[in-house]
Amino acid sequence: MQIQHIMSTRVVTVELDDRLEVIKKIFDASKFHHVLVVEESRLFGVVSDRDLFKALSPYIDSTTETARDVATLNKRVHQVMSRKPITLRPEAPISEAIELFLDHQISCLPVVDKDFKPVGILSWRDILKWIKATQMPPATSA
Repeated sequence: MQIQHIMSTRVVTVELDDRLEVIKKIFDASKFHHVLVVEESRLFGVVSDRDLFKALSPYIDSTTETARDVATLNKRVHQVMSRKPITLRPEAPISEAIELFLDHQISCLPVVDKDFKPVGILSWRDILKWIKATQMPPATSA
C-alpha cells in the first residue's frame, strides 16, 4: 500500500520569516503537531510542537511572564525549524515510511510532489492507525 492512502492531506504551512507567535496560535487552536515551512510553495523545513516548546519561554501566558518571555514569540520560524527534512513521495510504500521512522529520530514525514511542494504529511500515528485498521482483530469486551 502507498502512503498517499493513509497520509493526512490537511497540511498547515508557514513561511521562513513568520514569527513563532503564528505557530503557537496554530498549535493552540488545532490538534496539529507539525507545521511545514515553505518558500514559494516549496518545502524548506518542519517545525514540531517540541521545537516550539524548546524555543519559547516556559513563562509565556503565566502570571510571572515578563517582556523578555514575550519576546521569544518574535523569533522567526527559520531560527527553530528542522532543515532539509526527510520526505517521501505519495506513491512510496508504507514499508519505506516505517523504515525511515525507525532509522531516524523523526515524528513526521512530509509528503511532496515532484516539484517539492507539500501534498501531505505522514506521522507515526498514521502508521499505527493503519496497522490497527488492517492487521488487528477488533477488540472484544469481556
